[in-house]
Amino acid sequence: MTDQPRSIIAGQERDQADVTAATAAAADAFAAYRSTTPDERADFLESVAAAIEADKDAIIQAAVAESHLPEARITGEVGRTTGQLRMFAGVVRQGDHLGVRIDVAMPDREPLPRPDIRQRMIPLGPVAVFGASNFPLAFSTAGGDTASALAAGCPVIVKGHPAHPRAGYLVARAITSAVAAAGLPTGVFSFVLGDGYEIGQELVRDPRIAAVGFTGSRAGGLALVRTAAERDVPIPVYAEMSAVNPVVVLPGALGDAASLGEAYVGSLTMGAGQFCTNPGLLFLPEGDQGDAFLVAAGRAVAGSTGTQMLTSGIAEAYTKGAEQVAQVGGAEVVASGQSGEGADAPAPQIVAAPLNALDEVAVEVFGAAGVVVRYGSLDELLPHLEALEGQLTATIHAGEADAEASARLLPTLELKVGRILFNGWPTGVEVGHAMVHGGPYPSTSDSRTTSVGSLAIERFQRPVCYQDVPAAVQPEAIRDDNPWGLRRRIDGVLEA
Repeated sequence: MTDQPRSIIAGQERDQADVTAATAAAADAFAAYRSTTPDERADFLESVAAAIEADKDAIIQAAVAESHLPEARITGEVGRTTGQLRMFAGVVRQGDHLGVRIDVAMPDREPLPRPDIRQRMIPLGPVAVFGASNFPLAFSTAGGDTASALAAGCPVIVKGHPAHPRAGYLVARAITSAVAAAGLPTGVFSFVLGDGYEIGQELVRDPRIAAVGFTGSRAGGLALVRTAAERDVPIPVYAEMSAVNPVVVLPGALGDAASLGEAYVGSLTMGAGQFCTNPGLLFLPEGDQGDAFLVAAGRAVAGSTGTQMLTSGIAEAYTKGAEQVAQVGGAEVVASGQSGEGADAPAPQIVAAPLNALDEVAVEVFGAAGVVVRYGSLDELLPHLEALEGQLTATIHAGEADAEASARLLPTLELKVGRILFNGWPTGVEVGHAMVHGGPYPSTSDSRTTSVGSLAIERFQRPVCYQDVPAAVQPEAIRDDNPWGLRRRIDGVLEA
């Protein structure tokens, strides 16, 4: 095993990234890979999960060393990574993602006969995936974007994140071994490493790339969106970017205001606040109970100590952003914690700000920095919620007496976010079939889908209609004998 992380392009290790070689191999592999049966593709996804588990000790060790995240967190990421691979294997076997529809021919229909019309989803083509800084495994080399693209039948080229190159390399090696064991073309998966933005831009510009999955900063995501749009043939970029994830506390939730305030800080500071679902903006009722919440939250923050962030650049950006929010007119620092050991462990912070300063304080500070905004009534608050940018999540804390207020909030929040929570905290995203991890711009570049959960497979597919195609040449998914045992919609009726 090499001591240094290297690119793995179509099964071969290279010292330098070669985007052209990787995209050419992916294009060559596409026809054979998209022709795999559901069972073949599902078996492959399960073998990727098994290969990662077989080398998990080395993967965990590398990810902990590179990310400064605790071993328990990284161990959990291994489980999440392999779990979502197996979830997509189940999706592929079941076949609902193919969306088969058949309108049977009506040759005797008057005044015109109806042709035989059939529809299925097909994969887009090679997909470029960008590893995320804050999830070295679950949102990176074999993360949700890779798993869903492979499940759709698309070869994948991963641009490894420079913050955890060795962990990425080890996972890529596991995927490559599964490709070989399955007898698939080597271009089904490649992994490229390189400093700077140019490799990523080159990857997105390559005409063989059909779609992009990205998790990271707004600046980085929008740069890829622009590049993709400027191509001769534009392609979709599914970029998950930035959010402050508003939390609305209603009066009925403040029966135990102190405990709620402490729980808020626990979510805010979890993992040094390095979650895209971090509750960066909280709306709190005015009055004594709201005061008690803020006192408890401030006490919890004051007693906290910063932990080492993922990179020096992220820590510097956090410090600058937290200072800028604290200097907004009308804002006041409620409490700051202690800096941790080393230069990259800045102190957590909570700032209180008035509603009229919302435009200036409702900005993402990636880390354990929160803004609390006080409000007098729901009528006063609603217009400000309506003016917020698109977000990944919104949370409502409510008691039994708040049912009417909650019902008033929902229509507004539905238009602003992809996930609405009640009486919980947004940090922690369950991988399942009903999950939505996405939201209106600028939280993502495309609000119609999700990067977590089985619905994610739809990002890398498109529908094709087959009209009066002879039975002998119809694809298996739309044949009358249904060899794959798919559940299909026939003349508008979903088969049992």
